[in-house]
Amino acid sequence: MMRIPLQWTIAVTEDEAAMAHKAADVFMETARDRIKKSGHFSVAVSGGSTPRPMHRLLAEDPHDSSRVWEKTHLFWVDERCVPQDDPASNYGMARGDFVEAVAIPERQVHPMKGIVEPDRGATDYEKTLRSFFCAKQDAFPRFDLICLGIGTDGHTASLFPDHPALNETRRWVVAVKGGHPDVWRLTLTLPVLNAARKVMFLVSGGNKRDVVTKVFQNDPSGLPARRIQPGAGAVTWMLDEDAASGLLWTRGIEYDHRDEIPAHRCMRR
Repeated sequence: MMRIPLQWTIAVTEDEAAMAHKAADVFMETARDRIKKSGHFSVAVSGGSTPRPMHRLLAEDPHDSSRVWEKTHLFWVDERCVPQDDPASNYGMARGDFVEAVAIPERQVHPMKGIVEPDRGATDYEKTLRSFFCAKQDAFPRFDLICLGIGTDGHTASLFPDHPALNETRRWVVAVKGGHPDVWRLTLTLPVLNAARKVMFLVSGGNKRDVVTKVFQNDPSGLPARRIQPGAGAVTWMLDEDAASGLLWTRGIEYDHRDEIPAHRCMRR
């Protein structure tokens, strides 16, 4: 048996398509709630293939709400240091999937600069964040929602296992080199991710089964994704059945820290 961290909730869906629909619903529900309470919605999205189905749904009915997008400020969790028209650009993918199709003002879209020297890009993006959030020098920005994924090695954002960037406690954005492709990247740091009001992981596919099992068994290697535990926020793990297949979870039921979850690495369906 294992206990889920206090901040975590887990939802298992039938497949990737169902997960994308549920995630899009959470995205828009969070946006409407924050706009009602504060007048705007700040969100940081990730790249990779997993969030793309959700991103495309955001540009379709019933999710494409001009009232929401007019009050949304869109940021990025990480970015590869490549031109925006490069197929590896996280901004470029999101732009094609939904940014150009929704009614978000251009001045409210805040991509990372992938074509400048990496350390300068990190400094410039931190300045952008500080200007928007008006945070004090010793505080961290509080995003309304941060959308994350997880790699088969347990990395999230561009925070890789055993990388010195995991130990950063002051900077908001850093430059790192690693991943596939092995290029320079810009990434938000753990203190920023853990300052969010809400974090939503999207994880799909059987190739993520083993790493998901390790994360939820609190693997002693200290996988970066396991370290996402906001002090005053919540984490929702969206998993399809293939990604969750190493754990005895039931589709359609949401689990939280009060539940004891049996784990079994060799579960067969």
